[in-house]
Amino acid sequence: MAMWKTIMSSPRTAKLAQRILLDVLGSWPKHSTCTSDGDKTGVFALAATVVMWKILQEPCVSHIVKVHSSRVLVHLLFQVFFSTEETPEEVDTFWKGCQEQHGLATSPNRFAVRTLKSLLCREQYKDVVMAMERRCGWDTLLCADTQHYAVGLLAREMSYISIRSCSRIFRYLLQLLSTQEPRWGLPALAFLVEVLKHLDLSEREADRVLQIFSKHLRSECRERRRLALKGLLKLTDNPSTTKTMWSLTESLVELLRDADGEIVKITVMVLSFIILDSDRWIGSPIALQLAEALVLLFDLASRETLLCVAEFLKRRDLARLVKKEKFWIFANRLLEEDRNRVAEILRRALPYLESPNDISLTVGRLAIDTLCILKAVEQAPIPMFQRLRDQLRRAWQTRPRLSRLGWLSCWSSVEG
Repeated sequence: MAMWKTIMSSPRTAKLAQRILLDVLGSWPKHSTCTSDGDKTGVFALAATVVMWKILQEPCVSHIVKVHSSRVLVHLLFQVFFSTEETPEEVDTFWKGCQEQHGLATSPNRFAVRTLKSLLCREQYKDVVMAMERRCGWDTLLCADTQHYAVGLLAREMSYISIRSCSRIFRYLLQLLSTQEPRWGLPALAFLVEVLKHLDLSEREADRVLQIFSKHLRSECRERRRLALKGLLKLTDNPSTTKTMWSLTESLVELLRDADGEIVKITVMVLSFIILDSDRWIGSPIALQLAEALVLLFDLASRETLLCVAEFLKRRDLARLVKKEKFWIFANRLLEEDRNRVAEILRRALPYLESPNDISLTVGRLAIDTLCILKAVEQAPIPMFQRLRDQLRRAWQTRPRLSRLGWLSCWSSVEG
């Protein structure tokens, strides 16, 4: 410590030493760091963590903590992640020596957490440390499978106290994720998503965030897909990003076939914001894929989907109808309140009937059925809804036996 105090007290040596210490702290184990004599041992990042812990115990905090606290915090989180994931033999040997020298009766990842707590306390985040303790956040951080939950909790608690600090950490992580393919990408993604709603992003930053989320939408990792979707959902509040999100429509439609119900639910919400809040037309191929995917959802989970619709519309009366499984009354009530749009819906549906890209028999049949229903509703007075319901039920039951001639007759009547 005497050596480090001497180095850090001199402006001539402090700046270079701080930069090297930060680089080493964030280098293990992916990037090799060697000494002047060519030694490439993998213990240097852990050694830098010990140095950082020692510095944090000093009453006069080093300049490196005051100016670079965001980077130090991120690199300490990396140390927790890597030392939980693996501990090579050389690291284990080094750590046993540290334990004897400094009286550290703890594992490397727990020591990294201990150093992280010291940093947070120095930065006036004692409430964050206590909140993480109450919610078992630190123990969650020590488990490889749950670290991203802990990092998300840490980001949430920090955002209550200082958006400015969270913003600096966010931008540093954004820089790293935009230039690397890191193994710690999942915890980093959790931090980005959690603080996203509090930040005022520039257009360039929003584009970089969208690129990162787009990449994770195609990940084989379920948690990466879920976090990317949650991030997109938060970005729908930003008008400048909604237009750019159109490029993700195809990837989102593919996710509607995901086996995970939560992922499908969030995907539907994101798509609804992208499509319904825009005057743009959906390209025919994508529209057909979307229609087929949505049909499957109604077949498998229509009750939950309709409950989401009622919640989105803030309609408790509709939610009660769904819970009582009175689906026809649900549909009738919506049509009664929106009869003036029937003609517009009909007009929008027509181009898809003769689309050259319509290779789906299912979508073709649904388009015909929809046109028949809309035409009947448009012509029928409200008191006739009950009779119309019975007719539609019978038509639906015979739908698989409809001939091509029947479809053409329906098309002719609608066109007329």
